Amino acid sequence: MEPTKLLYMTDMQLLECSAYVEDVEDKDGNVVVTLDQTVFYPQGGGQPYDNGTISNDNATFVVEEVRFGEGIVSHIGHFEKGRFMQGEDVSCKVDAERRALNTRLHSGGHVVDMAINELGYTWTPGKGFHFPEGPYVEYSGTLGEETPEAVADKIGSKINEILARNIKTEIRFVSKDEMAALCRHVPEFLPKDKPSRVVLYGDFGVPCGGTHVVELKDIGQETIRKIKEKDGVIRVSYAVA
Repeated sequence: MEPTKLLYMTDMQLLECSAYVEDVEDKDGNVVVTLDQTVFYPQGGGQPYDNGTISNDNATFVVEEVRFGEGIVSHIGHFEKGRFMQGEDVSCKVDAERRALNTRLHSGGHVVDMAINELGYTWTPGKGFHFPEGPYVEYSGTLGEETPEAVADKIGSKINEILARNIKTEIRFVSKDEMAALCRHVPEFLPKDKPSRVVLYGDFGVPCGGTHVVELKDIGQETIRKIKEKDGVIRVSYAVA
């Protein structure tokens, strides 16, 4: 089977697309549908998977989970009516409200990175958790003599300043070697089965395959909920509204 074409990588605001069915499989009590191309975001990079529907005149499939592996996107769920046959044309539609929230949260995580960078902290980015249930980003580093409360206030103020600039999002597909000129930090490990992409807010770049807002005002309000340091790891918890 050919790798699934990832439409969300080139158009992050795309919520609907046409496709044809590569395979339909019953697995572990669920149904797995694979397509030639998809607009559904599979969980990864700290961002949750999309939900939605895949349908045609004969069947409707409810997408409850989306996963990615070895170049293939698996749409996991159940048929509300009928069942697809291999080779059929279908229409995909993402749950717009869920996607919008996940997108704002993911962009909000990058804005935390921007604020930390502009404040001169030399922390090394690590894990990002951009789920509605308590989003945060982690860094290797130390707060030094500053209190968590003081640092939270500084980052929160800088975030407000950045959001007020209303920078537009740009994406570029580049090699890993080219990323170093665009990004403050490039992880050692990058997926080899996805396009190599940088998300840019002005001149601040982050290697990322997730979905993001068109411009920073679309995030809404963003606040720092808490900062915690433990064993050389700083966790910055944030929220968007």
